[in-house]
Amino acid sequence: QVQLVESGGGLVQPGGSLRLSCAASESIFSINVMGWYRQAPGKQRESVASITSGGSTVYADSVKGRFTVSRDNAKNTVYLQLNSLKPEDTAVYYCNAIRSIYMYWGQGTQVTVSS
Repeated sequence: QVQLVESGGGLVQPGGSLRLSCAASESIFSINVMGWYRQAPGKQRESVASITSGGSTVYADSVKGRFTVSRDNAKNTVYLQLNSLKPEDTAVYYCNAIRSIYMYWGQGTQVTVSS
């Protein structure tokens, strides 16, 4: 079972930046897809960005051009760079990993965008 631990969340002003990290308990080389989801209060969890083992990326329309997902296989870590943050980006951000038929989740990290 893959354990995922997110970090890097916090309070930031509109227009600011954060970098989230997701550290896996084992090699991510064999993990097919790793991604980031978010859930705002009273809303459903939504996909934000994902990256395959081959490096292909997919982004939600709401974050295209502002967020960047990347992976460092040597460090077993996936990153989400959040730029030009907006109040509507406020949510708990979760890391997700898919390997074969299995899906794993982290505990989440809070991102709050407010002045």
